[in-house]
Amino acid sequence: MASPMVAAPIRINSLRYAPPSPAPRGRFVAARVRASAEAMATEKLGVRVERNPAESRLSELGVRQWPKWGCEKSKFPWTYSAKETCYLLQGKVKVYPDGEEGFVEIAAGDLVVFPKGMSCTWDVTEAVDKHYKFE
Repeated sequence: MASPMVAAPIRINSLRYAPPSPAPRGRFVAARVRASAEAMATEKLGVRVERNPAESRLSELGVRQWPKWGCEKSKFPWTYSAKETCYLLQGKVKVYPDGEEGFVEIAAGDLVVFPKGMSCTWDVTEAVDKHYKFE
């Protein structure tokens, strides 16, 4: 007879049920979590958006050490002379890439990558505060 502390398989009408085994530890779990976080990133109209990345991801990138920039509600054209990665601390923006139909909406908590050479219009619908890095 199995002790009450040890999960043993049981049979239910010829079906065998075994309780789930504990999750593997170490690098396998970390790899699974990283893949899961990367899977949440989307790309639309050339803009890559990662919604609510883990603090460990932000630390890995050094986001909190990047310069900050902000603006009030406004609308203006912008051209990226270099690739920009930014993390929005607050605000909401609709980005309209030139020559494309539609827009990309970004908001507080988003990690965003704009490609070098992109020209667009920023429609800031809620005041923005962000960390940014040009490469």
